Amino acid sequence: MILGLTGGIATGKSTVTAMLRERGIPVIDADQIAREVVEKGKPAYEAIVRHFGRDILLADGQINRKKLGEIVFSDEAERQKLNAIVHPEVRRVMREEAEAAERNGADIVFMDIPLLFESKLQHLVDKIVVVYAPASVQLARMLERDELDEEQAHKRLRAQWPIEQKKQLADFLIDNTGTREETERQVERLLAELKTELSG
Repeated sequence: MILGLTGGIATGKSTVTAMLRERGIPVIDADQIAREVVEKGKPAYEAIVRHFGRDILLADGQINRKKLGEIVFSDEAERQKLNAIVHPEVRRVMREEAEAAERNGADIVFMDIPLLFESKLQHLVDKIVVVYAPASVQLARMLERDELDEEQAHKRLRAQWPIEQKKQLADFLIDNTGTREETERQVERLLAELKTELSG
């Protein structure tokens, strides 16, 4: 069974993926793959430089993620363009990794896809798990941990679907507003439920 794991920025998804990995469950990380497919020499890298120009490169030729981020978070058309370059590559690698995990005997595989709904990737997964925290908590966490000011934080939140909307579409929900132990208990319950479903 392939599960899509999603949430919103600062809802605590990485906490949940760490808990899954500690329990030996394979988690395929879309963000990690997205970073890899834009490395120098990869096809997506060439396409990004062609479109956005060499101004977005660091001295060593790698993409300046901060500079590119400023462009795409301020201009919806440019964001769509970047996604059109990066997403097909990311999907291809994710499918390959899921098949490899299956060959290695995994019966449950999680795909950690932050923008699962926004990118219309529901077809890649059997069920969807949303890691949830209310928007006010998301904002507070972003301001606390990032080098973002309030306006930048709001911009990033607006670039995603509202968390309440994602919550409505979840097959499973992990509420990550409480303590780490409470989140851990929910992860345990989820895995038990999935195993029951698979053995049924």
